[in-house]
Amino acid sequence: MRRVVVLALLALAVALPTAAWADGIVLTNQYGSVSVSSSGIISTNSELTSYNGIVAPKNHALGSVSFGTGALTSGSLSPTQSVGATATFSAVGSYFDVVGKGNWGEPKGAIFTGAFVGPITLTLSSLGPKGQSETWTLTGTIQGTLYNGRIVTGTTTQTLFTSAHQWSEGIGHIKTGTTNVMVPEPGTLGLLGTGLVGIAGMFRRKLMSR
Repeated sequence: MRRVVVLALLALAVALPTAAWADGIVLTNQYGSVSVSSSGIISTNSELTSYNGIVAPKNHALGSVSFGTGALTSGSLSPTQSVGATATFSAVGSYFDVVGKGNWGEPKGAIFTGAFVGPITLTLSSLGPKGQSETWTLTGTIQGTLYNGRIVTGTTTQTLFTSAHQWSEGIGHIKTGTTNVMVPEPGTLGLLGTGLVGIAGMFRRKLMSR
């Protein structure tokens, strides 16, 4: 009997993280202006192009994505670097906000309000002919509140492109952006919790009967 109980507890322990975070929301964005300096990266008015399977009609946007990082903590923003060079920014003072228009099924108003948590990495991912253009990839972990009040975490990857001349002036543009937000499932958590309590009670009764 004890072996059965232990195996059941182990199975629930393995299933808990997967079941509790099984659902997720995917957001994509593009365009918008980006300013880059040692003080941080700020992006405004990037168009929200899709939300949880809802895709914006041609020449329209579902809303907007805006974000800002903290200050540069390591690395260089020089446009003369080789592919693979990285720069790291602090999450202190950062933000990451998604706002929907509510016209095509997406929530109206604040969809996600939060900030970066942990270091934010900017990597030089490609160079154009003769180094006249550059592509940088920004990655980071975010945490915040969804429109329904749930506290969630996720990751975002933003691809920035620019000419070498513009980058020297701290100017960039968003080519594409993808944000994955993991959403907990309270119902699943409750069900698993009930199962654990039931197994614990069964194990206790077994011990008492001895």
